[in-house]
Amino acid sequence: MTLTPTSPTPTPLARRKLPIGIQTFREIIEEGYYYVDKSGFAVELAETGKYYFLSRPRRFGKSLFIDTLRALFEGQQALFKGLLAESLWDWSKQHSVIRVSFSDGVLRDRAELDQRITDVLRQNRVALGLPLPPGLPESDTAGNLGDLIRQAQQKSGQRAVVLIDEYDKPILDNITNSAVALEMREGLKNLYSVLKGADEYLKFVFLTGVSKFSKVSLFSGLNNLTDITLEARYSALCGYTDADVDTVFAPELEGLDREDIRRWYNGYNWLGTPVYNPFDLLLLFRSREFRPYWFETGTPSFLIKLLMQRQQFTPDLGRIVAPETLLSTFDVDNIPPEALLFQAGYLTVDSVRRIPGLMQISLRYPNLEVRTSLNAVLLQSLTTNPAQYGEHATRLHDLLLAQDFVGLKVLFHAFFTSIPHDWYRKNELANFEGYYASIFYSYFAALGLDIRLEDSTSHGRIDMAVLFAGQVYLFEFKVLELTPAGQALQQIKTMGYADKYRARGEPIHLIGVAFSKASRNIVEFDVETVPGQ
Repeated sequence: MTLTPTSPTPTPLARRKLPIGIQTFREIIEEGYYYVDKSGFAVELAETGKYYFLSRPRRFGKSLFIDTLRALFEGQQALFKGLLAESLWDWSKQHSVIRVSFSDGVLRDRAELDQRITDVLRQNRVALGLPLPPGLPESDTAGNLGDLIRQAQQKSGQRAVVLIDEYDKPILDNITNSAVALEMREGLKNLYSVLKGADEYLKFVFLTGVSKFSKVSLFSGLNNLTDITLEARYSALCGYTDADVDTVFAPELEGLDREDIRRWYNGYNWLGTPVYNPFDLLLLFRSREFRPYWFETGTPSFLIKLLMQRQQFTPDLGRIVAPETLLSTFDVDNIPPEALLFQAGYLTVDSVRRIPGLMQISLRYPNLEVRTSLNAVLLQSLTTNPAQYGEHATRLHDLLLAQDFVGLKVLFHAFFTSIPHDWYRKNELANFEGYYASIFYSYFAALGLDIRLEDSTSHGRIDMAVLFAGQVYLFEFKVLELTPAGQALQQIKTMGYADKYRARGEPIHLIGVAFSKASRNIVEFDVETVPGQ
């Protein structure tokens, strides 16, 4: 009898614990959590430089990377078994590590900040077994840190390492109160200024945060700080790549649509490999439900207020173009909304254009979670009844499925009616068709629909095209006082905007919408449906 050899059945990968909220490297390694190996990045940084800064949005794994660096420099070799760093690192040297973190709690004034710094430095002294010298008051934070660095180097015989996590949080927590924010900035400046003078005692310094404040205003001459935020090879230093999801988290993928995972959570990019927000994926794997987990953990209200005050045209949020210098730094009294949206994670890099001496960056929404959630919050901020948006969103979805255009007009009319008079009084944007188009766009974007803005044809640009459930919706917006009645629908027909979509073979709905500056509402909602080819 001849036996036909068969391949052995692959052994399924074992499921591990999900490291939700776990920021301690030792705990993840020793207690059986999933871990995406970032130790190779840590070794590369340590061997190629000395002073580093990294900006990433909240809940992106910055604190875990800081703790990985700590374990590496302390020489905890056993924790790196099977990881890239095991064979790359010189384990014969152990360095004293000073770690400062502002990630916990909210500090409300300079006194609380100074006390927090005092407490953190005391904890480091206890951990390293280093006494406070006689005559040096704990309240002298700059002197305290400087002495701690020198003592740490003398005790170990190796230069010390300083790791600072969420370096900017005391400022950002008070950003709406510029006086307090400035006090926080000066307090942190007093601390960080020590690092330059302690250079001979330092092996490695790494700072992380959400924002990048001006070096002049915060780091007091620490001009050798290398910013790796937009270095392509470090784009995936924090976050999970597609390859990580397909390998490390392969046991968690069963029953989930892989493409939906990408659409919802992938797409953050810093000029290199795109990544997922770890918090989103871990919550998805636990609940098995697609939700805006990261967005729901706390979108700053001041960001929404800033966008409203600047009269931001919401369709432009997903297609902003700005120089790298504008996006990479700001200060308490000068916060470009583009920089804030980018650094906080609401926009990410889409493409880059380089010319001598200038890098111009095009931004976009990173994924479906951010696009839908941010537009929903912006809509809620317009009305006196935020709960009304939830009812309207569900209703809009159902009306589109039913192709109920009378209902659509009633729905949008009701929303515009709910916007307070005071909002119009303070906003010149309400005099232009762009404002009304912005409301429509945000509604459809908040539903996660396929939207094409100012879609080019051979005859002109369609204000907005929406593709949904085998139907095509083409919108043209006008302000009645500026154009003749019926002009919105007529323009769609005259310009032949539908021709671009006929090859899809789907019904095409031409929708002309006119608004009145006097009534601040819809006065025309004309619809005509034409067949596809």
